[in-house]
Amino acid sequence: MKNLKKRLFCLSHSVESVLKALPAKSQSFPNPSSSMPSNTAAWLTGERAILLEVKSSPYTSPKDNEIVVKSGAVAINPVDWAIQAAGSRVPAFSFVKYPCVLGTDIAGEVVEVGKQVFRFTVGDRVVGCGGGALRNKPSEGTFQTYVVIQDYLVSPIPDTMAYEDAAVLPLALTTAASGLFGSDSLALVYPSISPKPTGKTIVIWGGSTSVGSNAIQLAVASGYEVISTSSPKNFDYVKNLGATHVFDYNTSTVVSDIVEVLKGADFAGAYAIGSVLSVGNGTAAAEACLEIVDKTDGEKFVAMAMYFAGNLPNGVGAKFVPPISSEVGKVIFEDFLPQALAEGKYVTAPAPMVVGKGLESIQEAFKIQQKGVSAKKVVVSL
Repeated sequence: MKNLKKRLFCLSHSVESVLKALPAKSQSFPNPSSSMPSNTAAWLTGERAILLEVKSSPYTSPKDNEIVVKSGAVAINPVDWAIQAAGSRVPAFSFVKYPCVLGTDIAGEVVEVGKQVFRFTVGDRVVGCGGGALRNKPSEGTFQTYVVIQDYLVSPIPDTMAYEDAAVLPLALTTAASGLFGSDSLALVYPSISPKPTGKTIVIWGGSTSVGSNAIQLAVASGYEVISTSSPKNFDYVKNLGATHVFDYNTSTVVSDIVEVLKGADFAGAYAIGSVLSVGNGTAAAEACLEIVDKTDGEKFVAMAMYFAGNLPNGVGAKFVPPISSEVGKVIFEDFLPQALAEGKYVTAPAPMVVGKGLESIQEAFKIQQKGVSAKKVVVSL
């Protein structure tokens, strides 16, 4: 009997060890192979197609480090309608393959997770940054019902937060973070819930833009003093985000005024953020920041959220902000944003301007944004 008990114990221990060694199953719909959800997308069917076409799209299950989100709301970014309007006429969009599904900003509910995803479960409310046409994977464009997203670009959101509010964040947040924290950009200290002052100052040009609204908050959460610009009507908005000084970018003395404030400061560089609707696609912002950096002691570098083909002052570096790296993405979406949102230490800004409901409203949303909005983000509910 003693030997039998010993054998049974060894057998049970072996089975337990085998079970623990088995890979985790992905959480998904019951029997997804036989009962796939019906998916619909707003397709850009060809280069410079006049209208998006809302029609069926394959449902795609996630890979190991991906999740699938059912869209609750999406936001519009200039890159979306710019690809539709310009196509390969703009070299930056020559890589896009058609047909494609545009869109990068999404908030919604998790419906399936990959085998190596442990932060999320089915039913979680999240905000995330999809690939849109930038990765040439239609399944990752957010202008559809079910969207595949890489897990390092997803954050849970509070139960009290509306999807429309959360949807304003993703692309602007990732662009801001890449410029501020990327190793090839400004390489600032990472943000935290309780930041320690660094004693350094940064200039963020375009504080009321979507990217600027996030860049200011991230820089403040990293312990930096922020000097920014906007139109006078948005001064209070930019200061409420954390900027200590805000200047009117339209004045003839704005550069000299900022240089004067920076005298004696430990300068950490500048982030140039211009409007896609402004002359030269925002290059005036780049030129102003280059002049400020050139005339100021400290870090001689400008992160640029626009392509700039002009000449750089001697000794001044500049670089177009690349897509967010997995390292920075993890810091933002996993280590910082969930707690910051939950504790109200990070606000979803700019505020959403909800212009319609359903995928059919996205084309009209393009037109609204093309006309220009100030300190707002165009959003469509789904």
